[in-house]
Amino acid sequence: MSTSPAITVDVVSDVMCPWCYIGKRRLEAAIKQVPDLTVDVRWHPFQLDATLPKTGKDRQQYLSDKFGGLERAKQIYAQIEAAGREEGIPFAFDKIKLSPNTLDCHRLILWSRVDDVQNDVVERLFKAYFIDGEDLTQTDLLVRISDEAGMESDLVEQLYETVTDLDKIQAQIAKAQETGVTGVPCFIIDGRFVLAGAEKAETIAAALQHAEETRANPDAEPVN
Repeated sequence: MSTSPAITVDVVSDVMCPWCYIGKRRLEAAIKQVPDLTVDVRWHPFQLDATLPKTGKDRQQYLSDKFGGLERAKQIYAQIEAAGREEGIPFAFDKIKLSPNTLDCHRLILWSRVDDVQNDVVERLFKAYFIDGEDLTQTDLLVRISDEAGMESDLVEQLYETVTDLDKIQAQIAKAQETGVTGVPCFIIDGRFVLAGAEKAETIAAALQHAEETRANPDAEPVN
C-alpha cells in the first residue's frame, strides 16, 4: 500500500441507474488493478428523474414514457443486461414493478458514511432493486438494509419519520448539476480528473494511477 494520502474517488450516482451498478463493479475491478494505491470511495446523490412521485411510478409506464414505447426500452435494456453479465451482475429487470423516487435512498447513503458502510449500503440498494425487484420507496426496506449493513436501524427509522437531510440531498444534486454533471455514473478522481460514464476498469485504473503520479505536481493540468 502507498504511504501517501488516499486518492479520493467521488462517485455521483443514482441507485435506479443500471449503468451506475455496472460502474461500481468496474471501479472495484480498477482498484484491484492498482494494489499499491489507497483509494477512498465516496458516494454522492443524483436523480435520473426528479419528477417521480415519492410513491414511485409503474415501471412499464415509466419505461414506455421514457423511451417512446416498450419495444425500444426492451432493446436498450437487453444491451444493459449483456453489459451486466460481463461484470457479474444478474440483472432481473422483469422483477421490477416500480420506478422509485430515490431521495430517501440517498438519505440512507448519506447517513451510512458516518458508520463507514457507504459501499455496503450502495451495494445492498442496487441488489435490492436490480436483482430482487424490491420497492425502494418503502421505508421498511431501507431500515432493513441499514440494519443488515450494521447501522443503528432504530435511529434510521426515526429519521425517516422526519425530513432530515432532504434539503441537503437536493442541494448536493443541484450542485452536481451546476458543476456540469448531466449523467451518471460520474467519477471525480482526486478532485481533479473526471470520468463520465461507466468506463472500463482499465480506463479507471489508468486514471487512478495518473492521479497518483501527478498529485505531487501542483502544475499538473486537470482533465475533464
